[in-house]
Amino acid sequence: MQIVLRDSNQGPFLTKVLGYGQAEGLLTETQLGQIKSKAVLMSLKLADKFYNKHKMHLLENAAYDVIGVASLGLMSLSNHDLAQALKLLLTPNGIVTAFQKGWSMLSSVSKYKLNGKSVYGDIDPTLLDKVSTPSDADEWQGWQGYQDALLDFNREESIVCLLQQFYARTTYDPLDCLSLENVFAEVVLYRLFFGPVKVRFDLKQRLAKIELEDEWFSTEHIEQQIQLTLSEMPTQLADTIKIDQGKYFTAGLLRTLTFAKNYRDLRLTDASPERLERYEYKEGLTGLLGWPVYISL
Repeated sequence: MQIVLRDSNQGPFLTKVLGYGQAEGLLTETQLGQIKSKAVLMSLKLADKFYNKHKMHLLENAAYDVIGVASLGLMSLSNHDLAQALKLLLTPNGIVTAFQKGWSMLSSVSKYKLNGKSVYGDIDPTLLDKVSTPSDADEWQGWQGYQDALLDFNREESIVCLLQQFYARTTYDPLDCLSLENVFAEVVLYRLFFGPVKVRFDLKQRLAKIELEDEWFSTEHIEQQIQLTLSEMPTQLADTIKIDQGKYFTAGLLRTLTFAKNYRDLRLTDASPERLERYEYKEGLTGLLGWPVYISL
């Protein structure tokens, strides 16, 4: 493995830390050699496990993985601080610790990304590819790639938590492609109609049997319902949902509520399932926030 030291603010974090250590006179050639030797051994082990250590280009891939994953872990453990990162690297197993941390981070956020078996065990190959990098790369987007994956993971986890807390159905399949905003909106809408009960696949049928109050049709009332629902959640879940909400979330719920009123009127006139379905599509089914997409017959 060849670790090229250079002055760059955009390259992999491991390279930046080693360059900082040399520039500040805090890293000797002997210490650098020890870090490189451990990195080479790690690359051989990774290549033996996931690639082929007897093929040079695959061994190079493993080296890029080590550099990228160790950079990711090092950034996390040091809070992006070069001095703290160098201090960690100079410990006997510093680069190993950094790599293990980075691998654990990637493993955690790959939970909902793996469709079938990955050649990297519990790591999403696409995510690892974003993190993997040569030491002399002009740019390294590994940290941002991880942050994007972490955001997606938090959304998926939040959907699972919402289903468990507010839905009669608690199982979750990532292939359902549910959005956090829509799942939360359905909770708010359902509870607005029927009170603090578990959400079931019966909104369209039950809607005709309730009276819609005039006071519901205001952004102020809907906002109160949103805050009430959020107050029943764990803080971390509520914070994730708040971050995910678009600025038109409340207005979108009001639009859906107005649509629901007209949909209810149609049901009361014994409109056919075909007519109800046409009305849903006419109003833009995909644009209705929190309106259930299951077919009602």
